[in-house]
Amino acid sequence: MVSVAEQPARLTLDTPALLTEWKPSYNRGAAMQAPLALIGFLLGLLAWWQTGNWPWLLGAALLVANWPYTLIVIMPTNRKLQEADPTNPPRETRSLVETWGALHAGRTALGTAATLIYLWASMG
Repeated sequence: MVSVAEQPARLTLDTPALLTEWKPSYNRGAAMQAPLALIGFLLGLLAWWQTGNWPWLLGAALLVANWPYTLIVIMPTNRKLQEADPTNPPRETRSLVETWGALHAGRTALGTAATLIYLWASMG
């Protein structure tokens, strides 16, 4: 889990190494997270459609909420970090990665809430 393991480990690196590690890690994570959120959303919609149990719809909404949250809230920080040169990182790089970590925790919270709601829905 990024918020629990990867981000704290990343913050132990010096700033050039921190940025060098963040960039490919972010790209791999983005390629994985968006499709998983979409699949989880679609499966939640399907479960809601089949059962009429509204918690499935709520869980699906929380999963898909990661997309606008990422585009509106996190993307400005992502862009600054993607544009930064790891060989000569701007002074603000470390604080941007720290900010990114806090913002990413919001995505983790949305996914965790959706999972808990899906578990609740599956019991009823």
